[in-house]
Amino acid sequence: MRTKLLVLIAAIAPVAAFAAGEAHLERAGNDVGNRASLQRGARNFVNYCLGCHSAKYMRYNRMAADLGISEPQLIENLMFTGERPHDTMRIGMNPDDAKRWFGVVPPDLSLIARARGTDYLYTFLRSFYADPARPTGVNNIVLPGTAMPHVLWELQGVQEAVWEGSVDAAGNAQKHFKEFKPGAPGKMSPEEYDQFVRDTVNFLDYIGEPAQLQRTRLGFPVIAFLAFFSLLAYALKKEYWKDVK
Repeated sequence: MRTKLLVLIAAIAPVAAFAAGEAHLERAGNDVGNRASLQRGARNFVNYCLGCHSAKYMRYNRMAADLGISEPQLIENLMFTGERPHDTMRIGMNPDDAKRWFGVVPPDLSLIARARGTDYLYTFLRSFYADPARPTGVNNIVLPGTAMPHVLWELQGVQEAVWEGSVDAAGNAQKHFKEFKPGAPGKMSPEEYDQFVRDTVNFLDYIGEPAQLQRTRLGFPVIAFLAFFSLLAYALKKEYWKDVK
């Protein structure tokens, strides 16, 4: 059994390493219970992501109800692609046009946080770097060769990747990512950009499972009830068995 477990770990490890490129995944530290963060994340998603990426399993009015957004605010500030509040968050881009422009059709992001994890998304959005060899002019440490352009470059700025080289046993030159160094500055400071990304990832985490807001709030009363019921059951047991020798 132990041997099988070691073989399984050895098989999964390269896949996990490849999934994150050469990047060490940073902790997103997001909190879906933070409504203000979710509201900012919804704004970020609609303005910077929804042009290419849909969230076809999320309805505008459900999002507004969960995030404390009134219908007039929803229609005026967040509905640029839908016609009615009960519409899902789809895009108007033709898939054929998207494939011709980017080489692939941009994926729907409804479940991306559940599929990839929030740490992956947080690190990915902070790991673009200038690469003139790429059609978009940028690459990404987390997902090398990504077809996605750095749509947030005006906010973050453009950073450059620093590599360090080595020669393996076969004499082949290797290069490994070392760190980022600042390039052209953006409109935001690094701290502001990190918070912007964290809010966006928080929203993606929310739309992956909207019910988690109610589930987590319901958890505390349920645990309190179970604790009270356990004490009551124990007291009842003591009462029933007090005369049994």
